[in-house]
Amino acid sequence: MAIKVPIPPALAAVAGGRELLSTKEAAPQVNRTTHTLYKWSLNENGPIKPVRILGRLGWRVTDLAALLNGEVPE
Repeated sequence: MAIKVPIPPALAAVAGGRELLSTKEAAPQVNRTTHTLYKWSLNENGPIKPVRILGRLGWRVTDLAALLNGEVPE
């Protein structure tokens, strides 16, 4: 069973009910550049991992919220 993570209001506003954000949308939410998120994806060494859909990266809103709350996403 998934653990309910509180989503900060600013992140919720950007997400607008979606489960995934693009790299361009996710990077400012975690105070990183898009390049940093691409590196996390490429090297698979970041605190969160993206979902790959047809060659594009999607970042889970729940993972971003957990990161912002100081938790380690599963």
